[in-house]
Order: sequence, then structure tokens, then C-alpha cells
Amino acid sequence: MFLRIYQRLMFAETIGIRTSLYRRVRLASVTTPTYSLRSTVDSDWREVRDLRLEMIRDTPTAYMESLEEALQRDEAEWRMRGRRGSADHGTAIVAIDSSGRWIGTMAGYVDPAVGALLVGVYVAPDFRGRDAGVTSALLLAVEAWARSEGDQLTLHVHEHNSRAIAAYENRGFTATGESIPYNLDPTTNELEMVKAL
Repeated sequence: MFLRIYQRLMFAETIGIRTSLYRRVRLASVTTPTYSLRSTVDSDWREVRDLRLEMIRDTPTAYMESLEEALQRDEAEWRMRGRRGSADHGTAIVAIDSSGRWIGTMAGYVDPAVGALLVGVYVAPDFRGRDAGVTSALLLAVEAWARSEGDQLTLHVHEHNSRAIAAYENRGFTATGESIPYNLDPTTNELEMVKAL
């Protein structure tokens, strides 16, 4: 099913109707035998919060906030993050397994300096890898959104997160040679990577 939606998006792009078709697809959920994908909404705030805390505990240097900062966020903040799934120039996609467990997420927004920016990437350890397909499915969904915003997708990844760097390289991202200091530890850097869409 996801492949059919992705193919429709690619066809739509070739005839110049990127944004309108993406917005229709974004509202629909995508289901496989083991998980489904959908955009987040305001009422998902508890799940958004719980998954974010799981993400930070799993790989603390992968995110721009500490666990302590995330634990201090109030309900209004988590609701705002849930609404990112329906933002005009942004997206937040979640993968949910057949039991209802949130197993992964990716988001994106338009950064004035680089255009479409991939952020908030996480897949639960037991759903990682090409065989599970969760990472690739989430990325395809974010790439479909990014095509409505431009012709490339940019990300920043911590220089010591070799697992993530390899996963991005395997999915077509290349390092630009640019880096920015990591906000939680400015003695280390986040590397910029891009993928042409």
C-alpha cells in the first residue's frame, strides 16, 4: 500500500501537483501487516511525549534537548508537537505496530537556511534494519513531504552517531562537509548531510 501511495506521489510530481496530492496523502494512514504510518495530531500528546522520552534515553546525543529538559515540558508543549503532523510547512510521521505501540517517528520542517530539514528521527531497536522496513517507510513519507518544499532534504547528525550516519548513507544521503556545534556539548559537532529528491 505504501508503495502505491509513493508511486502516486512520484507521478504527481512529474505533472506538477506536488503540494495538493501530498496534503491528501498526509491525512491518510498507511498500513502494512506489522505497522501503520500516519501523521501526528494534537490528541497524540501523551504518545508523542512518551516516544520522545524513549528516543532521548536510547540515543541522548541524537536530539537537541536533554532528558531533563524534555521531562520539564508541559502538556501544551506536547500538544503543539503533536500538531506538527498537520503543519503547513512541516510534517511529523509516526509508525505504530499492530498492538498500538509507537515504534518510530520522523519529522521535518522548512529551515530558512537549508530548506526541508529532517529531524526527530527514531526507530525502536527491535524494529531497526532493512528487513523491518520501518526506517525506510518513515523516510519515504518525509521525502514525499520534502518534495512539496524543494528538491533536497537536509539533516544534521552527531559526529559520534556512526549507526545513524551509516543508515543515512545507505539511503542516499551524503555529507556536505559542513558542521555545526552540537548545542548540548559544543565541543562536538553535528554533521550536515543532504539527499537530492
